[in-house]
Amino acid sequence: MATRYIELTVIAAENLQSNRKPLKKNSFVTVRTDATVTTSKSYRTAETDSEGGGPRWNEKLVIEVPTQARNLIMEVQCQNGARTIGAATIPLTDFIGGWVPESYMHFLSYRLRDERGVRNGIMNISVRMKVDEGATSTYSRKLSSGCAKTSSQTRLGYPAVDNSGVVTGVPVNWNSYSRVQY
Repeated sequence: MATRYIELTVIAAENLQSNRKPLKKNSFVTVRTDATVTTSKSYRTAETDSEGGGPRWNEKLVIEVPTQARNLIMEVQCQNGARTIGAATIPLTDFIGGWVPESYMHFLSYRLRDERGVRNGIMNISVRMKVDEGATSTYSRKLSSGCAKTSSQTRLGYPAVDNSGVVTGVPVNWNSYSRVQY
């Protein structure tokens, strides 16, 4: 069974509350996949000790992601794991696949919800796929197959940087088109 690895940096949380009081310390983050229990591992950051602002971890975790996993589950816990303060389910499709290189660093923020489903803060993370040096990424396979168009291949009347891999979109106001009446 093939596995993938991601580097997930848990940066910080904002507006976390415990019993309607701001949560500032004695909290940690656990991360796991939604795969079956036998193939899923749980990863944990260290507890925060800092005063002021929200909790900050700035801790990098290298996570093994089984092929059958579809989501990452992040939970902010306190009091030695006795209480879950907030949790978020993160779809792997937010940073795996698509039209960006697999080693691209994504900076993402997710809304946390408490055990009752009520909003409770925001989690800031960065994620990057770990890619072997000699491996061909799916991004380069898509480009070489001719399926992807880069800005240097598209003529829009804007100056394009040579083969930068950036797609330029032109906003269109759909209300300006006349409507067909039947």
